[in-house]
Amino acid sequence: MGVTGQLIFLGGFLLIFYFLLWRPQSKRQKEHRELIGGLERGDEVVTAGGMLGKIVKVTDDFVVVEVADNVQMPIQKVAVTAALPKGTIKEVKA
Repeated sequence: MGVTGQLIFLGGFLLIFYFLLWRPQSKRQKEHRELIGGLERGDEVVTAGGMLGKIVKVTDDFVVVEVADNVQMPIQKVAVTAALPKGTIKEVKA
């Protein structure tokens, strides 16, 4: 295998690395940044710890999530993993 073959092999390896690792990870990061940026009062969310609740207050770095009647917890925005459709909490409680 000559120098040209080695360069082709290295280029192929870099392409595989890009499409299987780097590109999907950057796409997930972008989606998470958009999710965090779009959080607002009344949204129903799930945290990284699996807590389900409704956002009561939004600040720069934290959100206050109501997890039960009159039980509110401040949580970092980065800990929010998903926003749920409205009414999900009522379905889960039933």
